[in-house]
Amino acid sequence: MTISISDAVTPEPTAPLLSDVVLDSVDFKGRPSVRSKSGIWRSASFIISAGVAERFAYYGISSNLVSYLTNEMGQSTASAAANLNAWFGVSSLLPIVGGFVADSFSGRFRMICIASVLYITGLGFLAISATFTSSKTLGDKFPIIFFYFSLYLVALAQGGFLPCTETFGADQFDSEVDHESRAKCSFFNWWYCLSVGGIVVPLLCITYIQEHVSWFLGFAIPATIMCLALILFLIGIPTYRFRVTAHGRNPFMRIGRVFFQAASRKFRYACFNPCLTNNTIIKNDRNENVFSDKALIISDDLLEENISTVTDVEDAKKLLSLTPIWITSLGYSIIFAQPSTLFTKQAATFDRHITPAIEIPAASLQQCFITAVIMIGLILYDRAFVPIARSITKNPSGIPILHRIGFGFFLSLISILFAAFVEQKRLGIAKEFALEDTSTGYIPMSVWWLAPQYILSAVADVFAMVGLQEFFYNEVASDLKSIGLSMYLSILGVGSLLSSFMVSMIQQISSAGGEDGWFADDVNRAHFDYFYWLLAAISAACLTTFLIITRSSSPKASTET
Repeated sequence: MTISISDAVTPEPTAPLLSDVVLDSVDFKGRPSVRSKSGIWRSASFIISAGVAERFAYYGISSNLVSYLTNEMGQSTASAAANLNAWFGVSSLLPIVGGFVADSFSGRFRMICIASVLYITGLGFLAISATFTSSKTLGDKFPIIFFYFSLYLVALAQGGFLPCTETFGADQFDSEVDHESRAKCSFFNWWYCLSVGGIVVPLLCITYIQEHVSWFLGFAIPATIMCLALILFLIGIPTYRFRVTAHGRNPFMRIGRVFFQAASRKFRYACFNPCLTNNTIIKNDRNENVFSDKALIISDDLLEENISTVTDVEDAKKLLSLTPIWITSLGYSIIFAQPSTLFTKQAATFDRHITPAIEIPAASLQQCFITAVIMIGLILYDRAFVPIARSITKNPSGIPILHRIGFGFFLSLISILFAAFVEQKRLGIAKEFALEDTSTGYIPMSVWWLAPQYILSAVADVFAMVGLQEFFYNEVASDLKSIGLSMYLSILGVGSLLSSFMVSMIQQISSAGGEDGWFADDVNRAHFDYFYWLLAAISAACLTTFLIITRSSSPKASTET
């Protein structure tokens, strides 16, 4: 939660020692936060627990929605896929709105509480809607309307909960103190590690309950878990540190004012003149006339409260500087969407028998390989690699964050190249054994051929995914942290939408004239390999651009973080 100093309660006479006070933070009663009694892991453990419970609840309903729409609501596969793509797209973009509202108006703590209540309500409504699907007394439209209202209420709640919870957890660590700065780097690793672990149980257990016991119970369990998440979060209140903004101004208004004033003065003042500014000189290492610097020019008709400060302009610049990184990350995020879609379709044709009697379901390969590798990899990264690298580089993160992200992008590129090679070989064997006209049965290839692409994809996530979280958190002003993390979340959402768009467009073009197309229903006549080669080219272009951009980045982005 971000609050103004004016809202804080006057500290009690028995004030703590200055050395034990956390700067720019207060406790839940508005008193200065005491370092020895607040923050770090004692607070983060409550927040991480709530975050893991939320991931359980979200994937408890989302992982099997296509079965509910087709089997219980009678929708066609195409209609169900279109409706789910729309919902996933909205869900992936709403964190931007949630982050904006939290940083500009409600504060992170209040947003988490409000979003949790909405979450519980939406999940509860979903459970109730499951009882309507077999009822004909309410008419045909009401159950559908009520279901989608409940589903989008969950999406809205997730948009507020997701960016604020991780941000609030990272706020519990003081970057100005060495051991807390190192702990904050570990926080992002453990957050992602445990969040991935929280997905496994609903995929294995809740799906079974929904399909074989009751959809009502399958939706009610996530609602109960979300109640537990809220309780865990509230229990930790006495230990939390709440960030304070000394200026007490709306961050959206002050950053927006910079862009507005800079644009309005773009043509009135052709050149930036420090003599016209508010008696401060802004850093400009390249001696360029930066567009946003013109917001510092003072005109006679400008009221004092509307003057942009150097801090405002610098914060606006930081926000703008994230845009190139965001764009170049899309190549990675499109590949990130493949394991749950095309990789699974690909795996369905392989011999997945571990023993003559035991066969791994194609959809479970993602959990067997990716989830396990991510969890093991992050533990090894945090406990082994980072301490060794930190002793050499003296960097709290072990290696610079941009280097970590870049290496993750590189591994992602290698994974899709390997996927293209394996798919090309699989199609060759299908042709050799005359299996091109059958979508059933196995290609005589072991499922272990797929292991490298799954493992490389998981290791890429260990580096890139957590690196992006930490980067977008660190590179924005303290009162814009939720917006920073929502930008990271939007990368994954936009990547998924771009992947769906590319698949639809390419299939439409490649199937013209009666051809099967790249994504034919019979995967033995499809050409996933062509799509993988295309993704590899896009990823290589994005990686090259990323390396060019980061070579000229600021010292903070490239070395300190």
